[in-house]
Amino acid sequence: MARSTKPRSPKPARAPRRSAADAVAEEQPVATSARSGKRRATAQSMAASQRDISVSEFFAKNRHLLGFDSPRKALLTTVKEAVDNALDACEEAGILPEIWVHVEESESGRYRVGIQDNGPGIVSKQIPLIFGKLLYGSKFHRLRMSRGQQGIGISAAGMYGVLTTGKPVKIISKTAARKPAHYYELRIDTKLNKPEILNGRGEGVDIPPGKAGDDLKKKHSIEWVEVNDLGEPVNHGTRVTIELEAKYQRGRGSVEEYLEQTAIANPHARITFTAPDGMSRSIDRASDDLPPEPREIKPHPYGIELGRLVTMLQEHPKETLAQFLTTSFSRVGSGVARRICETAKLSTRATASKIGRGEADALYKAIQETKIPPPATDCVVPIGEQRLLAGLRQVVPGEFFVAATRPPGVYRGNPFVIEAALAYGGAPAARKVTLEALTELAEQSDARSLRQFLLTTFAGVGPEAVEKILAAAKLAPARVQRS
Repeated sequence: MARSTKPRSPKPARAPRRSAADAVAEEQPVATSARSGKRRATAQSMAASQRDISVSEFFAKNRHLLGFDSPRKALLTTVKEAVDNALDACEEAGILPEIWVHVEESESGRYRVGIQDNGPGIVSKQIPLIFGKLLYGSKFHRLRMSRGQQGIGISAAGMYGVLTTGKPVKIISKTAARKPAHYYELRIDTKLNKPEILNGRGEGVDIPPGKAGDDLKKKHSIEWVEVNDLGEPVNHGTRVTIELEAKYQRGRGSVEEYLEQTAIANPHARITFTAPDGMSRSIDRASDDLPPEPREIKPHPYGIELGRLVTMLQEHPKETLAQFLTTSFSRVGSGVARRICETAKLSTRATASKIGRGEADALYKAIQETKIPPPATDCVVPIGEQRLLAGLRQVVPGEFFVAATRPPGVYRGNPFVIEAALAYGGAPAARKVTLEALTELAEQSDARSLRQFLLTTFAGVGPEAVEKILAAAKLAPARVQRS
């Protein structure tokens, strides 16, 4: 019997060994443009280029969000942030504020700003963090009235100065007459949002009291007001010096006008201002009484949102609902907590860790439906009618003064207060402006037309007066010419 045979098929050739990179390349389809055929990014390549962005890096590229959108406004914002910090520090320590503001032109388009106060001073280890790290402070989590809240203002001003001039921020602080002063030169590492100390081998310098300290200040050109105008020694406080690109001008929106308004709202403060031309002005305090200290309160249930309520429940996992409501919120007693739980159909003994999203939503709606007394309003302290009048009379010439303070109110669980003051008449006598002074004011102004320049630069000049001036000078309201 014949045996059938089949031809053997040749053995397939062994495929060449592939690397891991070749395998990955096959799994990643290359996106190409239909028109040009050029290689475009893949999901993996885009993922490789993504990274975290620090808050200081974000604000360095978006400085306009912090008030540094023009050289004129940058100068005003820098002074404001430092003065606000000085007033808060003095009032919290129970010290009548005394503030020195010194602005000098270091070179064309650059100004050196120094602000000093007589506050309690700052301990050494906190100085770099306060002035060299954004979103660092002690006021953000407190529910009480204060000028600064986020811990972003003065450090942002220092960051702007370093970005525009490359010069470090200089800080000197004293806590007592017989203790050494702490001196730092620093800048912000914007990628990491942390301070970089440049002097004292990265640790700053301690300046001893007495003659040795005075010699050290002279050697390093460290500025410090030793004695005030009344001959009293300045034994404690803080001074910050920032050099920045800026534009100084007088009139509306100027540093001097801001300091005048600050003196009106804070009649217990004494402010000394030295302008770039060397002219110095002191605004004496109109009151020797500090305003009452505001008290810290807990959040009111009407002032929170659902997401915040869920987060608060997660922060107190071991508490019962009754304990959580009475200890976490103001104006919530045991009776109010019981009514909230009954409306939400939840047990007062249920632990916060067992409250899911649905139960939290029901709890939030029950809070809105339950009648809860308004929060205490002693977390806001009004200036007061008498203080407002004293501040107005100290700064503004007038024939008639009036002030009004409404009782504190509440909106969505947040206390607020409204105050108003008015001065009328008694304008200072008109003075002639020299050609040189007018030329200087025009160069310093941000106005885009002659009409805007006259309206925003001179007090008491209204639209009708501007038209008369332009008509008498036979000028159209053209753009302001600068040399």
